[in-house]
Amino acid sequence: MVSPITRRRAICIMAAAAGLPLLDTGGRAEAAVAALTWTGRALGAPATLILNLESQAAAARLIDRVVAEVSRLERVFSLYQSDSVLSELNRTGAIAAPPSDLVNLLEASHDFWVATGGAFDPTVQPLWTLYAEHFSASDADPAGPPEAAKRRALSRVGMDKLKFNRDRVVFSQPGMGLTLNGIAQGYITDRIVGLLKDAGMANSLVSMGETRAIGAQHDGRPWRVGLATREDAGTPDSVLNLVNRAVATSSPDGFQFGGSGRFGHILDPLSGATPRLYRRVSVVAPTATAADAFSTAFSLMGSSAVRIACEHHSELTVEMISTSGAHERCGRA
Repeated sequence: MVSPITRRRAICIMAAAAGLPLLDTGGRAEAAVAALTWTGRALGAPATLILNLESQAAAARLIDRVVAEVSRLERVFSLYQSDSVLSELNRTGAIAAPPSDLVNLLEASHDFWVATGGAFDPTVQPLWTLYAEHFSASDADPAGPPEAAKRRALSRVGMDKLKFNRDRVVFSQPGMGLTLNGIAQGYITDRIVGLLKDAGMANSLVSMGETRAIGAQHDGRPWRVGLATREDAGTPDSVLNLVNRAVATSSPDGFQFGGSGRFGHILDPLSGATPRLYRRVSVVAPTATAADAFSTAFSLMGSSAVRIACEHHSELTVEMISTSGAHERCGRA
């Protein structure tokens, strides 16, 4: 049966203000004292917002705006809210007058689909449905879905089968489906960053499933963000310094179909398989949207292909931990 977890991707980011004394090797905790921290959820994932504001009342008003914006975007992107725009699209196969946020994210998704040779593809939802239904059966074959069923699902996958513009979004054939779980949390993070910058914030850390820093901490030190393979890890296996950058992490351990550990949640839209190439892949990028999409795609690509991608996208830094535990980095120093 399917593991009882609400997320399809591992979050793998530990970056709350309460963690700063643990992560700050300088032993100073004054940033945690000065910061106001809000925690909540965004698209089912833990969300954290750290603000450096002297006025508690101003911070509270800003947090109310953040919560309202997250709620609005969830009504567009959520797979689990039956009345969301995405749920309607998956039910009916078409929507007219789509929200601009949906079109913006589909345009970005198409760019990442091209940049990764099809490894990033939000039309992979029919494969997810196939695996979920297969392993939900009481007599599920532990070897996974039959190859014929996998081929049928794959025939409904491909960004080239999704037609969209500012007037409409349409699936070109029946049985298609869309999931934005590999990019929407990054997009929401970026939207909240934009909201905070417009409000004059110069020193904040935003994590709406993926993490992005606005400037440094109020005393000039970089934000300290820990990475781990699992969301429930007690300590990070790596720590990043972030200033005006974003980071996202993907791991096959974030969700697994069945109990064997063979079938992770990161589905290959080209083969229909669930390859386990890494324990985790973390990507640092200028935006959380890019970090989110590339961490998803790179989880399906061999390290040589990831290195080639880094050469074409010099703004990225990628950290890969192989299944044997070996660390490998490429991209921007």
